[in-house]
Amino acid sequence: MTVRPLWVGLAAALALAVLPLVANPYLLFVGNQLSIFVILAVGLNLLVGYCGQLAFAHAALFGIGAYGTALLKVHLGVPFAVSLPCGALLATAVGLAISLPALRLSGLYLSLATLAFAQFTLWVFLHWEPVTFGAGGFRVPAPSWPIPGVTAGIGTFYLALALAVLLTLAAASLVRSRLGRAMIAVRDGEVAAQALGVDLLRTKAMAFGLSAFYAGVAGGLQALMLGYVAPESFDLFHMALMKAMIVVGGLGSIAGSVVGAGAVLFLLEGLRAFKGAQEIAFGALLMGAVILAPRGLAGLLDRLPGWQERYLRAAPAERAPAAAVPREAPP
Repeated sequence: MTVRPLWVGLAAALALAVLPLVANPYLLFVGNQLSIFVILAVGLNLLVGYCGQLAFAHAALFGIGAYGTALLKVHLGVPFAVSLPCGALLATAVGLAISLPALRLSGLYLSLATLAFAQFTLWVFLHWEPVTFGAGGFRVPAPSWPIPGVTAGIGTFYLALALAVLLTLAAASLVRSRLGRAMIAVRDGEVAAQALGVDLLRTKAMAFGLSAFYAGVAGGLQALMLGYVAPESFDLFHMALMKAMIVVGGLGSIAGSVVGAGAVLFLLEGLRAFKGAQEIAFGALLMGAVILAPRGLAGLLDRLPGWQERYLRAAPAERAPAAAVPREAPP
């Protein structure tokens, strides 16, 4: 019997949709955070797992989405229905700007450049006090929903769940499209991809922009859920969390992004009472994933009878030849 990740994911989303009817506020928070983590992991995997760009700016883009959404509401009184997409578009614009040096940088040099950008962004959050309110952060007004009886928490929960489902389905469709195949070609060999007619600048820009858009949406939802925005939510530890999601879940796998986000979230919540042990636990988790399951949890799922997922990141010997990537028409 064929088991498709799409149907498994939709069944899990339907099960999660009944959570507000039976859960306490803490479980509602965990479910809300799971939707946000899924959006983050899927967006980051598009950039790292599918396009092969080892960047460390996702936490900064996550913060730009959160600050953009919240500050438009706090400073200008813009409703959340407008500020949320504006925050996501702001993060997308920044992500597209980051893609420009990515055409000349790769590997360790790209990692260091994006890491420097992330630290600079955190410095701005901390020191641009007239706008960002500095290190103390600021409160975000609770959103109001036009549906009678729907509280701010439940409304945000269903919004985050709906966006997580839609964006995950969009990513699964994207990786099977012409752009997705071009991203995979760039990941497997930039020189070969360019020789086959793939536009490196456009492909990398689209990958950075899409990843930034996902991070911006997740950041806006985080601001709505918590009702508070502070710089420490977007530091290097959170960048390590996001990397752990896709490494543990599986690079180049949409299903792995979802499973990895859930695994990291539940480990994070399980160690909430042991703050000092979180770094040790996540370091051990990453080492275990790299040594015992190099393809992540998605690689283990791929061994199940009947499980089918396209474009799982394969070992070098298993990758399709570059000639299988369709040639784009020359400009």
